[in-house]
Amino acid sequence: MNVYPFIEAEKAGDHNVKRACELLEVSRAAYYAHRTSRVCPRAREDAELTEQITQLHTASKGRYGAPRIHAELRRSGRRHGRKRVARLMRQAELAGRTPKRWKKTTIADPDAAIRADLIRRDFTADAASINSRWCGDITYVPTWQGWLYLATVIDISSRKVVGQAIADHLRTSLVADALTNAVAARDPDAGVVFHSDRGCQYTSAQFADLAADYDVRLSVGRTGQCWDNALAESFFASLKGECLNTQPWPTRAHARHAIVDYIAWYNNTRLHSALGYQTPTEFEHANQDQLTEQTA
Repeated sequence: MNVYPFIEAEKAGDHNVKRACELLEVSRAAYYAHRTSRVCPRAREDAELTEQITQLHTASKGRYGAPRIHAELRRSGRRHGRKRVARLMRQAELAGRTPKRWKKTTIADPDAAIRADLIRRDFTADAASINSRWCGDITYVPTWQGWLYLATVIDISSRKVVGQAIADHLRTSLVADALTNAVAARDPDAGVVFHSDRGCQYTSAQFADLAADYDVRLSVGRTGQCWDNALAESFFASLKGECLNTQPWPTRAHARHAIVDYIAWYNNTRLHSALGYQTPTEFEHANQDQLTEQTA
């Protein structure tokens, strides 16, 4: 049975093509291919490209918008204009996920020791500085069982999440565990900088003692200035916009599993515009290879 006339009728009546295709169990790419089967070669190419775009969008779990879809196509040898990709995504009713605005939740300690800001909003991706400048923060994750908290350590130069800790409390041990995991995973040289906001966990004596044991220099931004730790905030915006805010989380275990999976995807699969549309892992490996060749 040819179902395409029914979809055409829905489209002519300004109804939702996506819904009609779902009800009739037809992919939108197949529908658009049918519409253009007797049209010009450009239209047939558009239909084929739309199919590829749909596959990439699905593989990203609906997270990618036109810029990253365009980058993925270039990586596979398909060179098309970004505007063309954006147009075909609009026609196929595909869109990436957009992060919400940041909501600051830092609880500062007014009696904490004063520390300098060693980063000064310089979050440049720099191959020569990998494993020398880190940043981190804490975010809150609601579940039906109660709050879950995530602390991160991110390499500023490669955008890679190098340490993390997840718990059902906000004690200093949460951020201490994240830093410990980062040091164990990366084995940095003495003097690596860790930058954070002025949250009471980061300015505590316990955390300062741990950092001293690891030869980590602590850096903090100004109170109430989220841009002073923009990279850590940006990661949380991506995590929530692309993963955590897409569904409710019945249990802490479900949310924890989703966070761990997302971080692995973020490090090893997600393309980053600041890295020339490479993944953090690719960026580190490529630049490590270059440094090795230069010193050989």
